[in-house]
Amino acid sequence: MKRISGNNNRQRGFTLLEVMIALLIFGVGLLTVAALQTVSKRANYEALQRTTASFLALDMLERMRVNKGRLNRYIQGNMELGGGQRGVPGTLCTSLADACDGIDIANADLYEWEQRLDGVAEDQGGNATGGLLSPTACLDGPGGGGTGLYTVAIAWRGVTELTDPTADDCGDDTGLYGADNEFRRILVISAFIDAT
Repeated sequence: MKRISGNNNRQRGFTLLEVMIALLIFGVGLLTVAALQTVSKRANYEALQRTTASFLALDMLERMRVNKGRLNRYIQGNMELGGGQRGVPGTLCTSLADACDGIDIANADLYEWEQRLDGVAEDQGGNATGGLLSPTACLDGPGGGGTGLYTVAIAWRGVTELTDPTADDCGDDTGLYGADNEFRRILVISAFIDAT
């Protein structure tokens, strides 16, 4: 008995249309991975900037704790740091031979801290690259530098637009963070320091 089949020639392989659809799906997948990579790099950069700001704020609070007899020198008026505003002090207090008093130490601390804020520790082609992007730092505390709550606020320029944070007005009027401060990021850390 003979079998009758409708189609003896089975199709083998892929048609051109199937190959094109597979390539389209693969291409969309690759574009999605590339976009995800870009978003990931941006988020990592923002996290690095926030970590740097946190480290710097805690560093300044510790400097103030060590030189608690001259806390008033750290919070003079509405001083904003960043962008190389402070000149080199008379002495940097790098050795015991400098014979620095509390005022000299405060001036050296503020200068060195601003240098770190601006990123002079890392240099690439003559440009400081180790700090924050367009930083502004503000120090505040009790008048006269007595015992109390001291605040370090650090603002820097972010990569993407957000609504302006209202946590603190540090850097608000500098013009570094867009017309409506949409690129301003800010970190505010407060600590109690006993001046006695």
